[in-house]
Parts: sequence; C-alpha cells; structure tokens
Amino acid sequence: MEYNNKLKRLRMPEYGRIIQNMVDHAVTLPSREERNLAVNTIIHVMGNINPTLRDNRDYKHKLWDHLHLIADFKLDIDSPFDVPTIDYFLAKPDRVPYPFTRIKIRHYGKIVELLIEKALEIPEEDRRTDFTRQIANHMKLSYLTWNKDNVTDEIILDALREVSGGRLTLPAGTILADVKELPPKTVPMRKRPASRPAHNFKKKY
Repeated sequence: MEYNNKLKRLRMPEYGRIIQNMVDHAVTLPSREERNLAVNTIIHVMGNINPTLRDNRDYKHKLWDHLHLIADFKLDIDSPFDVPTIDYFLAKPDRVPYPFTRIKIRHYGKIVELLIEKALEIPEEDRRTDFTRQIANHMKLSYLTWNKDNVTDEIILDALREVSGGRLTLPAGTILADVKELPPKTVPMRKRPASRPAHNFKKKY
C-alpha cells in the first residue's frame, strides 16, 4: 500500500492523483501518435472533473494549460494551443488601480464635491442657485455633525467657495436654513416596544 506522504506531490491537486498518474504515463509513451491519443483522452476526463471551467469562453485553452502544468511541461505533443511556460502560471495579476482623489475639506465628504460639479452643469441660473443653496444647507449639517460648535452661514459660504475653487458661490448675506429645519443625517433609533404590564396572579385557595 502506498501512503500519501510517500507519493509524489500533485502539481494540480484539484484534478487528483488519477489524472496525475495518467499524465505521467503519457509523458513516457514512445511515439508522438500515442501521446497525442492519450492526452486527448485525458483532456476529456479533466473537463468532466472540472466542469466549472466550461463557464469560461476559453475553457479548452485552460484545460490544455493545466495539462502542461501537470506534466511539468515535459509533454512533446501536437497541442492546439501554444505551450505555456512556468512564468505564465507564476505571474501575478496586474494590480487594480483605485482612484485616489484628495478631499479638500474632509468633513464635507466627497459627495459635496460631486454635487458641486452637478450644480455647475445646470444652465438655468435660478435652478443652479437653488441647487447651490441646498448644497450649502447640506454642508452646514455636515459641519455640525463633526463639530459641536455653532457655525455661521458666512463660514459655510466661504467653505463653499473654497471647495468649489471659486466656481460656485452664493451672494453675501445669504441666509441658510436653520439647523432645526434640516433633516437629520442619522437614522433615529427604533423605539423599544412598550413593555407589557405586569400581572399579579394571586393563588386562589
């Protein structure tokens, strides 16, 4: 009996020991014709063992790549695809670039900068001014979320000018909504269900 700790390490464990043995045997076959016949049978079996690959458009190509890896790239056969190298399997995927943009004033968040860009796209002056006022009201509420001190409307108007790079402004003396009139940013906690009144059950004798 062969014990697993004495067997050769599987190059692709997901295909199991049987496929590894079949491939190792195919490598030793003397004629190219025999090797071609053997590996085509092995590819068919590998496809049945790993059916999830069929969801990929190039699943046949992947099977042949796996075959060469299992064979340690020692198979001399007529492959329908280019024989990969070990570097192909060792190559790390390209790092996905994540956009990094610095937020000008952190407690207003990126959303304010996006809203400002939207406001600048509005051609009608009245609509743009009304939308800008809503942005300023949102900024006021955001400021008070991060800072407990009171804030004047002038501070918010200056911040709007700074965040927008001077492209979006409101007239001096503009009165923003009172904080009490603004909708809260946080979701109120659910009310606890009313507790049931206690019942005193007296024993009846």
